[in-house]
Amino acid sequence: MRKIDLIVVHCSATRADKPLSPEQLEQMHRQRGFKCCGYHFYVRRDGKICTMRPVQQEGAHAKGFNRNSIGVCYEGGLDEQGRPADTRTELQKRALRVLVRVLAMDFQTRRIVGHRDLSPDLDGDGIVEPEEWTKMCPCFDVATEL
Repeated sequence: MRKIDLIVVHCSATRADKPLSPEQLEQMHRQRGFKCCGYHFYVRRDGKICTMRPVQQEGAHAKGFNRNSIGVCYEGGLDEQGRPADTRTELQKRALRVLVRVLAMDFQTRRIVGHRDLSPDLDGDGIVEPEEWTKMCPCFDVATEL
């Protein structure tokens, strides 16, 4: 088993008014050249947690961090106009909290971040501020919620 010391939360960057099935997510990743979905877990709007890639297998979700992390993605992240927004349903919020807690307990890790939090610290002050984010993903502050 590989060493896991990081959980990275993502959004699928899809509109709140357009569903994205696990099969469609998988297809999107295959079209980008991945063997399968890059995330380990996918949380649907109804709160269903889908296993997408075995945890034992290195992910393809956060360049430079895949070797030691688990990728968790939720369906959504864009409003009806296609702008970044926290579109999580209450069921998704609950499912994400439970999933992340279980994974953190199972792998004894406390480092849980959003994809945007892995952006480079451009001004070198030790904090990745919003203006330094290379992506908005996952469109909510993981540190305060999870």
